[in-house]
Amino acid sequence: MSRRHEELDRQVRRWLRYADEDLRVARQTLLMKPCPYRLAAFHAQQCAEKCLKAYLIRHEIDFAYSHNISYLLELAEDTAPWGKGIEEADRLTHFAVTVRYPAERRRLTRVQTQKAIALAEQVRRAVRRALRSNK
Repeated sequence: MSRRHEELDRQVRRWLRYADEDLRVARQTLLMKPCPYRLAAFHAQQCAEKCLKAYLIRHEIDFAYSHNISYLLELAEDTAPWGKGIEEADRLTHFAVTVRYPAERRRLTRVQTQKAIALAEQVRRAVRRALRSNK
């Protein structure tokens, strides 16, 4: 394996490790009483974002540092084996910024937060499956 590929693999593993940490934090946050649902949803979004960026890095696709899941999915669409399978994950984009600040008046429910975590898990599975098949 070339040095370039070794470095790409290191970067991909690091992004995936950070994504996994975000997912663990999201899941653990659901156990808190009272639960700050907005923070769990934020970490779910971060998991999906970092997984998609790991995929883009592996395929040497440049990306802007954006929290926009639709943008990341669009960049991956020419090489991604998941097709339209995870496009619903674009709903996570909202949790990247707006729910983190007091100006946001809408409160998240447990069900909405669980759905956000499920979407992040779906992205994680799709990306990891795609990365394994590209080795």
